[in-house]
Amino acid sequence: MLQGATVVVVGAAGFVGANLCHRLLALGVRRLVAVDNLLSAEADNLSDDPRLSFLHGSITEDRLLARLPPADCVFHLATYHGNQSSMADPLADHDNNLLPTLKLCEHLKVAPGLHKLVYASAGCTVAEKTFAAADATREDDPVSLYLDSPYQISKIVGEFYGNYYFMRHKLPFVKARFQNVYGPREVLGAGRWRGTPASVWRNVTPTFIWKALAGEALPVENGGIATRDFIYVDDLVDGLVACAERGEPGEVYNLASGVETTILQLAETVNRLTGNKTPIRLAPARNWDRSGKRYGDPAKAAERLGFRAGTPLEDGLARTIEWTRANAAWIGHCIARHRRFLAEAER
Repeated sequence: MLQGATVVVVGAAGFVGANLCHRLLALGVRRLVAVDNLLSAEADNLSDDPRLSFLHGSITEDRLLARLPPADCVFHLATYHGNQSSMADPLADHDNNLLPTLKLCEHLKVAPGLHKLVYASAGCTVAEKTFAAADATREDDPVSLYLDSPYQISKIVGEFYGNYYFMRHKLPFVKARFQNVYGPREVLGAGRWRGTPASVWRNVTPTFIWKALAGEALPVENGGIATRDFIYVDDLVDGLVACAERGEPGEVYNLASGVETTILQLAETVNRLTGNKTPIRLAPARNWDRSGKRYGDPAKAAERLGFRAGTPLEDGLARTIEWTRANAAWIGHCIARHRRFLAEAER
């Protein structure tokens, strides 16, 4: 379906979006429209392929929506990145996470020829709030009415909007629940300062890799007992393509490795692969994060989409470390952009 298609990617210059755009071009799309407001992304992540055109701005802007071409497929990856940024500014999370979903659904509800709208949701929205032994999160697990952050609320309410537009307007809305994605093109400090150190230290894996390459102590909270499901970005992109080509409108699929890894194991592996000899620095638990242990059940995606994450964590980390070394000057420039704000916030 994607070969020869016109595709729109919203949130295209971000980590996942950029990797998806490169894959779509390799798959032979006819036209690719990349949309991003660059709040937490870098336009340099995108290809200079002549089939790709870049629209700078938010999908909430009517003037930008009016410029979208009729598309065969739309991937909606735009978000206000991360739990901690959303807690620092819930209104910005609403404006850049939930509102774009509603505006896009309203715009596309009468779009002719649209085969799929693939929405990036989050596995943390349905994960059990526990530090005891975790069960793999299934797509039909209950949603708590007491979520840990505005980010999680926005992501699950985005699913609710998608369900409504599917039922009411037959919008071909497919939900992809991400686990903890890592890999090349995740640029620490990308975009603008958003009022919190999470503007720079946005995810655990790139933060650990950057600090380990600098010979710094990796900050491990609560003894590193928390667990996550780490999925390499190339595998996740495979899952997004599968959602577009074989996903059933109205359905939700976990894009997960199905492997539970502790944060301590992650830190130790990164230190070993980078040769970092500095001991790990233990830090207090995060007082907001109650879903300490979680991972996803990939069975439905395997059965319905034929999707399986095939990259072992150590292999994916080695590739990400290599990419980080090769792009250290660029990443360092992005981090330096926020240095004054970061120093004040971390005092």
